[in-house]
Amino acid sequence: MALAPKQQRKKFGLGELLIEPTPEPISNISGCLDTLKRAWKKKGSLAGLWNDWNRLAGEKLASNCRPLSLRRGVLIIGASHPQWRQALIYSRPQLLAALKAAGHDIKDLKIQQYHPSANPDQEDEKSIWARHPSRIDVHGITNCQSCGCPAPTGEMALWGRCSFCRRKQLY
Repeated sequence: MALAPKQQRKKFGLGELLIEPTPEPISNISGCLDTLKRAWKKKGSLAGLWNDWNRLAGEKLASNCRPLSLRRGVLIIGASHPQWRQALIYSRPQLLAALKAAGHDIKDLKIQQYHPSANPDQEDEKSIWARHPSRIDVHGITNCQSCGCPAPTGEMALWGRCSFCRRKQLY
C-alpha cells in the first residue's frame, strides 16, 4: 500500500486525514497552443516532419508525395503517381540525408503508391437549405397521411409522412 505525499496528509488524532491535492494552476489558451506548437516542432515526430516537409523534400516533390507514417525510425512516404514514386526512389539518398541533417531520427525510407482520397466539392449551406424538404416556402404545405397534421410537402414526398411520424417510425 502506497502512502500519499506529505502535503496531502494531515494529522488527526491518532491517524491521518487525506487532503485533496492542490489543483494545477490554470494556464491560458496561448500557453496550451505554445505546448502544441512545441510538440509539432519536436524532431522525430510525424507532426514535426509534416512541419518541415516542404522545405526538406522540395516544393514539387512535397506537393505530390507525403509522409504517411513513422514507426521505429522508418518513414513511409506515399507518392500520388508512379512517376513521382520513381522520382522519390531516385532521390531517396538525398532525402534521407536531408531528414537526418534536419534532426529527424529517420533510419530508413519506404516508398509506396498512395492514392489520396479526392475531396468531393462540398456544397455550401445555402444550396443545401434551398432544397431542404422541410421548407414550406419552397415546397408548400399539406396534411400528413398518418396523423392528419399540417406538414411540409417536401417531407411528405420524401418519407410519405411528416417528420414527427417519421421519427416515431424510426424509434
